[in-house]
Formats: sequence, structure tokens, C-alpha cells
Amino acid sequence: MTRHLPRRAALGALAVLLTAVTACSGHSAPEPAPSGSAAPAPSGAPYTLRVLGGSELQDMQPILDDARKATGVTVELTSTGTLDGANTVSSGRADGAYDALWFPSNRYLRLDQAAAGKLLSETPVMVSPVAFGVRSSVLSGLGWDPAKVSWSQIGDAVSQGKLTFGMTDPAQSNSGLSALIGLASAFSGAQAALTDADVAKASPALRAFFSGQKLTSGSSGWLAQAYQRTATGGTGAQVGALVNYESVLLELNRSLPSDAQLTVIRPTDGVVSADYPLTLLSSASPRAKDAFGRLTAYLLRQDTQRKITDTTERRPVVAGVQPGTGLGTDRRPELPFPGSRPVADGLLSAYQNQLRRPSRTLYVLDTSGSMAGDRLTNLKKALGLLTGADGSHSVDGFRDREEVTLVSFADAVKWEKVHQVPADDPQPELAAIDSDVQSLSAGGGTAIYDTLEAAYRELAAQQAQAGDDRFTSIVLMTDGESNEGATASDFTAFYRALPQGQQAIPVFPILFGEGAKDQLQGIADLTGGRLFDALTSSLDGVFEEIRGYQ
Repeated sequence: MTRHLPRRAALGALAVLLTAVTACSGHSAPEPAPSGSAAPAPSGAPYTLRVLGGSELQDMQPILDDARKATGVTVELTSTGTLDGANTVSSGRADGAYDALWFPSNRYLRLDQAAAGKLLSETPVMVSPVAFGVRSSVLSGLGWDPAKVSWSQIGDAVSQGKLTFGMTDPAQSNSGLSALIGLASAFSGAQAALTDADVAKASPALRAFFSGQKLTSGSSGWLAQAYQRTATGGTGAQVGALVNYESVLLELNRSLPSDAQLTVIRPTDGVVSADYPLTLLSSASPRAKDAFGRLTAYLLRQDTQRKITDTTERRPVVAGVQPGTGLGTDRRPELPFPGSRPVADGLLSAYQNQLRRPSRTLYVLDTSGSMAGDRLTNLKKALGLLTGADGSHSVDGFRDREEVTLVSFADAVKWEKVHQVPADDPQPELAAIDSDVQSLSAGGGTAIYDTLEAAYRELAAQQAQAGDDRFTSIVLMTDGESNEGATASDFTAFYRALPQGQQAIPVFPILFGEGAKDQLQGIADLTGGRLFDALTSSLDGVFEEIRGYQ
């Protein structure tokens, strides 16, 4: 069954659809800016440029500090996920709040009429293709020449069980979306813009390929951290490869032991690349436009481009500047992306509901007395959205073939409900999940650790009974501190006594209300999960964001 994605979900997932205008794609590059060893004095009045961009730009801060000294322009970067950032632009909420954008790509935004009119000009700054990083200890057994590997060879190794990998969720992460589009193009042999027929043609190969995906994530950074954790003896799903930006893979190698080093493969049949266009919004003031011009001119200087490629592992966009050490200079073609939003929507829907391995998710929901009132109302609303109760059926909602377990707890487990979302006609089961969610009621104390132990035991029973292999995770939502039952030390001892497969199940706690941050962070660190903050963002958004990790 194919679900059509709502405007918000599709735009959020696709706002970062990658484009190729770089040395790695063969397209023309910007003309070199004047170079020089000494930074010139600021050419205009000091100005703070408000930029909405991705969190991966944090490694550009030293470059931006130099830019401030040279140009007088301070970049005030607000980091956001691609879904929320794209929705901010298309809805008009970026107008007046930001002067510029800095996402990996504007390709899809320019296909949206509402958004296209809001983008005044864009300047590609640097490039990183999405690549395939294979663990050194695994690569030797594959017999590959890294410079001559195709996507079909990678697909064959995965489908034959010789290789497992991690990849980000394409509905939330730019690198995952790029990989999905690149794979569909490569497996279908598409020579032009990807069509529905191409997606259908590629689907069998895509399904076989994604059977080897053992690790998923909502962000490229967390994916790299998860790999690093297992490579250095920590808990989590161990994989033989990662699909991620070339720059992320190379940077990750700096902190990996020798046997876990990643050999970066850019498949010979093509890649999809990010060109990180710094983009001026049409709503920007004249002063902002002047500052934007000064900043982009500085970023395109040859000496700046050299520093960018040397420090961030991304490729330069200015002719005459060589890629940094370790960046291959042999060219790769850019694979075609969908020619329309409906095609891209269909590909994303197919991935979530048909192509990827199904999920097993367990929600541990605090319904103690402190949750009474607005807090419980907000919890019901946030979980209800995942069922499509509002009629949206978001790409971030519960998926076809997913097993969903709800656990209501206070000083003890109140009740537990297990739901199987079928591939055909999922609506009745989604409605049943929402009915259980709406029946939640508040009362009692808070026994977090006892309930987490019960959650792990429940998942072990489900896995043993089903005998399947799914993405499995626990979400813990609490507004308080554990004050009854097992202690943190008790839970740590329980967790470390679990079989390795059970220890690979992460817990994603949500900080809410008066939740004890130290307790929740400890749970995330112990189990290889991630703490999500619902104090500074909406509970709705947090529940949707977690879906990228399930």
C-alpha cells in the first residue's frame, strides 16, 4: 500500500534534495575570488546576519570567525532539522526572522512555488557527495578495488549477507534522502529525471539492499557517533559500513581504531552531492543584502576555500583550488533525482512502508499524578498525530508492518497494549492505537527503572515469539524523577546482564516537565540512545523527530 505524504512532511524531507554544481559533478564552478595571505579590513559596517541552517555547519565556526574579522559580518546560525527548516521557509515564518538559509541544497525548495519566490540568490560554498564507507576489516573479505566499485556490486554484497550498513532516515536526513534517490537511480538505470516507472523498476533491488540496513538515525552526526561507540567497545548495532557524507566519513576516521577505519567508496556509476548554497531570502533588508555579499565573497576566496577543504573534508567549489588531502580527484557523475514532487513522495512512501526493514517500537509513557491536566493532553495529542488521527498520515507516523507497544506506568505498570500495523488497510489498527492513547489517565508515583526493565523483558518475548529481525527501540516519556522501585544502579546491573542483542536496543528518553535530566541522560548513554528535549521544543515535534531513529 502506498501512502501519499502531506505537504509538510514531503517538503521537510525533500527540502534538502541534493544538487550537483561542483567539481565532482562536472558543472561550472564560480570564478575564483582574489586570494591573499592577509585578511583585509572590514569593507562595511558590522552586521549580524541571521542564518537558518543545518547543525552539520558547526564545523564551519572557525571559518566564520575569520570571516567576521575580515568582513565585519557575524553569522548568527540557528540550527534546525531539515523538516522544520523547510517548513519554516515554505510557510513564510522565515520572512523577517532570518536573512539567509544555509542548507545542503535548495533543489526541492525551488520546485515549490511558494518557497521559490522567497529565495533571492544562492551561492554554493562547498561540496560533499554521499558515499559508502566500508569497515577496513570487512573490505578485505569483499575483494573490491575501492576505486572501481559500483552500486550494483554493493547491492549484491548486501543482499548476499556479506555486508550490513547504517543509513539515516530519508524523511528526516539529507544524506539518507540522497542515498535513497541515488540508489533508485542507479538500480533503475535512469538516464534522466527519476520517474514512477524507474522507482517501480528499482524496487526489488532496493528491497534486497535495505534488508542489510541494521542501523537507522535521524541525523548524520548521530549515525557516526553510533558507529564510533560500537567500534570502541560500546553497545549498539554493529555494522560493516555507513552511508553518509564523504566529509563525515573522513572526519570519523580521525577518531576510529585501525580495524574500524572506513574506506570511502564513491561508486563509479554516480553519486548525489550536497553543494551547501548560502541563500539570501527575498525578505532580507538592504543591509542584510550588503552583508550577504561581503560574506559570500569572503567564502569564495581561494585561501578560504583551501581552509574549508583542509579542515572540514568538503570539496572546494572555486576553480584552481585542489581538494584537501584524502579527497579523491577522479570524477563521478551525478545521479538523476525525481523530476517532480509526487515521484519523490512516492519513493519516500515506498521506503517507509515497503522497502525498509519493519520496526518494533515500545513507548514507555509516564502517567503518574504529575501528568494530570495539560501534560497528559499534550502527550495524547503528540502520540495521536503519529496515528494520523488528525487526517494527515505523516511520513513520520506509524508505518505499515510496524509493531507498536504502549506501556502506561506510574509506580508500576498500569497496562500494556501491543498493536500490529498491517501492510493492507492499516487505518483500523491505527485508530485502535489512538483509542488506547486517548484512554491514558494520570495517577500514582514514578518507577522509571522498574518499568524499563519490564520493557526490555517484553521486547525479548516479542522477538522470541516472532523470530524476526526488526529495527527495535524504546521511547521513554516522563515528566519527573524516578522515586519508587529500582534505582539507577539496579537498572545498570540489569542492562549489563542482558544478552548482546538486547543491549543493542536503545532507549530514547524525552525530557519533559520536571524530568530529571541527569537520570534520563544516564539512561540514553548506557543504552546507546539519545536524549530529546521537549522543554525547548514541542512534544509533537520531538515524537516526530524520534521516528527517524526507529
